[in-house]
Amino acid sequence: MKTADDFLSGQVLLIDKPLNWTSFQVVNKLRWEIRHALNIKKIKVGHAGTLDPLATGLLVICTGKMTKQINTFQGQEKEYTGTFVLGSTTPSYDLETEIDKTFPTNHISEKLIHDTTQQFIGDIEQYPPVFSAIKKDGKRLYEFARAGEEVEIKPRTVTISEFEITNIDGNTIDFRVVCSKGTYIRSLAHDFGKALNSGAHLSVLRRTKIGDFSVKNALTPESFITGLTTK
Repeated sequence: MKTADDFLSGQVLLIDKPLNWTSFQVVNKLRWEIRHALNIKKIKVGHAGTLDPLATGLLVICTGKMTKQINTFQGQEKEYTGTFVLGSTTPSYDLETEIDKTFPTNHISEKLIHDTTQQFIGDIEQYPPVFSAIKKDGKRLYEFARAGEEVEIKPRTVTISEFEITNIDGNTIDFRVVCSKGTYIRSLAHDFGKALNSGAHLSVLRRTKIGDFSVKNALTPESFITGLTTK
């Protein structure tokens, strides 16, 4: 069992974020549990890369002096798996918002789907979703979006080193992506739909790796909390 000194000196915790939790909620929950289980008055706890509430998977959480390494971990390559749904879009590019437009898909073959992935390999320009936490003029983009205000969003250059289609079932496409910091998989779904002369949105997302860290070695928040008090 880890001691108070262990957590204050610095730990790297691999947590498998549950669906519908924010990354902030996971950090707050773990900080509270560490403090109360080990009688620590104050401790720094932070995460190396946000996951949307509708995404699951790997959160790298640092405690104590290891929080100084957060920027290093954030900059590492990330791997995601998930599902795109062809033929419809949403304003948020995922299931946070309702479907707003539908598109034909009869022209889309499995070969076209596989071939189209090649357009997204390497350095690409990508517009972040308007429903995102990026700040502009002191406000989060999603605040503008929810208020119905239009806002200019500048594209970003991101790098996708691997983009693989792992299963196709009608309009439902499973994928695996390895990409740089700052890549929005929701935007990739949206752009992929446009590249197919149709539309698409993200329905499932799971982060499986950050650098050398793998979700296979991660604990659920509940398992971590149980381990805090188990000798």
